[in-house]
Amino acid sequence: MRNTNFLILIFLFLLSNKTIADGMVVDKVYHPYVLPNEMEFEWRVLSRQDEGQNILSQRLGYGQAISETTSLESYIIGERNSDGDFGLQAYEIEARVQLVEQGRYWADWGLLFEVEKEHKKDNYEVTSGLLFEKEINKTSLTLNAFIVYEWGNEIEDEIELEFRAQYRYRWIPQIQPSIELYTGDDFIGIGPGFMGLQRFQGQKQLKWEAGFITEVGGGGKDHSFHFALEYEF
Repeated sequence: MRNTNFLILIFLFLLSNKTIADGMVVDKVYHPYVLPNEMEFEWRVLSRQDEGQNILSQRLGYGQAISETTSLESYIIGERNSDGDFGLQAYEIEARVQLVEQGRYWADWGLLFEVEKEHKKDNYEVTSGLLFEKEINKTSLTLNAFIVYEWGNEIEDEIELEFRAQYRYRWIPQIQPSIELYTGDDFIGIGPGFMGLQRFQGQKQLKWEAGFITEVGGGGKDHSFHFALEYEF
């Protein structure tokens, strides 16, 4: 009960905080797990419609576990600008750390660290966060709490707080519907999602996920669609 109350307090704190940043809050809800010896390729797409402006972002990543509890992944990020031209936007390095053995304690915990540099510009972003997951019968509750620090020659130094949540029904491995919530950057959004995976021989498996998020707080009319494919081997 104390752990549950603590998580509720974190949620309320993040929900009430307003930040002044220019990033996109809707992305991926991270799970606090690392598969030993895993290697993976990942493709993510985010389409955002905001007051008539459509923003399209894509990222390609390759990652692998460097220990039984830690994985590293690198990304190249492309984005379509206001003129409709799509080009390289940024580079990113990401580390995930699994803190406890899955299922051993009341909940599963992990950490996330990211460093991003904008292409051809001295603008940087560092993210650190806590990952949480709790299985409740046939459902799973996943929470992400992030602190993001941005600085550079062309942007103001600033600190953001972001929160992501996913409540998922584990119907069958291939289809797991969910409700997702995102807050941060003067934004509160919620909407349906789903994820699934197909296992093959050995450690090989294909994961997919998608979600449609509608802004319900912050004064805007943002609609975001995110999609990801992840092949692990």
